[in-house]
Amino acid sequence: MKASRFPNKPMIKILGIPMVAHCFERSLLSKQIDEVYVATCDKIIYDFFKSKNNKVVMTKHTHKRASERSHEALHIIESIEKKTYDIIVMIQGDEPTIDPNMIDEVVKPLINTKKNLVSNLMVKLSRYEDIMNRNNVKVVTSKSNNALYFSREPIPSSGLETEKVTFYRQLGLIAFKKKALLDFENFEPSTLEISESVDMNRYLENDYPVYMTESKLSSKCVDVPEDLDEVINDMKKDPYLKNYITKYESQSL
Repeated sequence: MKASRFPNKPMIKILGIPMVAHCFERSLLSKQIDEVYVATCDKIIYDFFKSKNNKVVMTKHTHKRASERSHEALHIIESIEKKTYDIIVMIQGDEPTIDPNMIDEVVKPLINTKKNLVSNLMVKLSRYEDIMNRNNVKVVTSKSNNALYFSREPIPSSGLETEKVTFYRQLGLIAFKKKALLDFENFEPSTLEISESVDMNRYLENDYPVYMTESKLSSKCVDVPEDLDEVINDMKKDPYLKNYITKYESQSL
């Protein structure tokens, strides 16, 4: 499924490097990941990563959800690598400033506790415009840190009237036990998942817990072209950029 709000978004250059390449390179810096693959249905993206000798797989273009694409990619990758994986981390290609330590954060609950099958990160929202922005998926949680609901609307709705309520944004960074990813594919697309266009609601409607961890680190998602200026400014000061920028400096993109 291509980005309808921002055509060709994954290949938009940020400081001379395609956005999706930033996500890929920063994922490689995680201490918890053994293999990093790009899963795409776009031949331009596929050819780009192939030309760089990076690991990439081509998936169907019919997927409506990123989790569905991850499920297909898992089968392809296990066939290529000739081994199975216990934990799969899905990293969206529109979070170019993702901190590698956030990947470690999202994996930790699956390693530390057997009962956790799906793990997701969230960050606080403080600006009114961010809370009201429908491109930011908001989440509310239980006392045990399991997600209660994901919505593009401000939740709780009355929270804007009091300083006692904290709003959180879901990050496009989700870790699955293999069983959970298989279960997602077996569940039928759900009403609230479709209504909100949020994968994780499919789990919630099937009484499947999604464990949420608040991250103190920051990451900015690029949903629309207007998001680019802020991301570019942040990237100029980014401490991880130096780890991979030289790979792209002498090459025509």
